[in-house]
Amino acid sequence: MRTTYRMRAGRFLGVLAAGLILLGVAAITWAVGLPGVVVTVFLGLGGLVVLAGLWVLVRPPVVLRIRDEHVEVRGVKTVWTDITEAGRVETTHGAALALRTKRPDDTTLLPLAWLAPGQAAELETALRDKLNAAHGYTIWDGTAPEADDHAE
Repeated sequence: MRTTYRMRAGRFLGVLAAGLILLGVAAITWAVGLPGVVVTVFLGLGGLVVLAGLWVLVRPPVVLRIRDEHVEVRGVKTVWTDITEAGRVETTHGAALALRTKRPDDTTLLPLAWLAPGQAAELETALRDKLNAAHGYTIWDGTAPEADDHAE
């Protein structure tokens, strides 16, 4: 299974706005009659920033990838069996998803505000399922085990 979670695209509207402002400055410099070099510089820079803004809106950065053998958060790969706990925590910047590992003081935080609305619950379910599978846990169906089914 391969699942990729990207940042909310709306976080990058400022890049597009900055490019449009630079294009506006280019129009003003042309209207005022400044030299063509100044107009060209603002026009070129504004065009590049607008293109970059459009690109990041269409394809926001990846913050988390779920693979069968590991999870990758912001480029840091961790094998499923190394993760001991996953859950929500409150930080100074709001709710975050914390992945704690076997290594002391090694917790990876993923701010939930980075994700698109509705993806947080889906991500938590996917992480829980992967961790349960990695550690051999199954969801109890409420039935008692058979008499010959002994714990190991």
